[in-house]
Amino acid sequence: MELGLVGLGKMGGNMRERIRRAGHTVIGYDRNPDLADVHSLKELVDSLQGPRVVWVMVPAGAATQSTIDELAELLSPGDVVVDGGNSRWTDDEKHAEELAAKGIGFVDCGVSGGVWGLENGYALMYGGDAANVAKVQPVFDALKPEGDFGSVHAGKVGAGHFAKMVHNGIEYAMMQAYAEGWELLEKVDSVTDVREVFRSWQEGTVIRSWLLDLAVNALDEDEHLDGLRGFAADSGEGRWTVEAAIDNAVPLPAITASLFARFASRQEDSPQMKMIAALRNQFGGHAVETKK
Repeated sequence: MELGLVGLGKMGGNMRERIRRAGHTVIGYDRNPDLADVHSLKELVDSLQGPRVVWVMVPAGAATQSTIDELAELLSPGDVVVDGGNSRWTDDEKHAEELAAKGIGFVDCGVSGGVWGLENGYALMYGGDAANVAKVQPVFDALKPEGDFGSVHAGKVGAGHFAKMVHNGIEYAMMQAYAEGWELLEKVDSVTDVREVFRSWQEGTVIRSWLLDLAVNALDEDEHLDGLRGFAADSGEGRWTVEAAIDNAVPLPAITASLFARFASRQEDSPQMKMIAALRNQFGGHAVETKK
């Protein structure tokens, strides 16, 4: 089939290549002309035969909204727009309604795979009407990992991005657990080779995972991570997961704590710890450290 792909960055560019390897035609547009096959969204749409499928891989929020707004004026009834970025599921419902008014279908798709997706395939979670999903199915089949798993029609519009959001929330908590265990192992004198402890867990243990494999890769590159600063950003999905938990009264203590740990990483000198140190000094006479 033919596909229009908007956004050819780290993810989009590799996705274009993987889809082409499966024998499909991909026409890509990006604001960077060095990456693009065409020079405008209009040229992209005009290059496709109907019914068209256009996959959007641009940053969530304003960039996605403006792209979908422009496509709504260029596409025809029966065409389908796929949002494969990290949009919030509530935006999906809005986009689907706007496009439906013009007879254009909408599918939201959470995509996981990062820089490894070109070779390994991408885990896909998509939401939308079955008829619209069917028009995109050959592309889903090209992108997914080989085998019976790795993609799912999660439900109605918004279900794909909601599932990907929860996936990323779980990812936050898993990474935090590995990080805490690593720090504790590094702290004690009795464990003399933390990297090899992590490596030993890769086989035969219940905590083995791809994340553990990646942790070992990182330790092979820098055994004690001395070259890194203890700072970790959050891309939004962790916050949305916690907000959804509050809205639905679902307790998520591990995921919530892992999100807050990221916030703590941004503080060179924690204001909270200042108060805790002051209180410990007040009630117990515990020593405090002053600024030098």
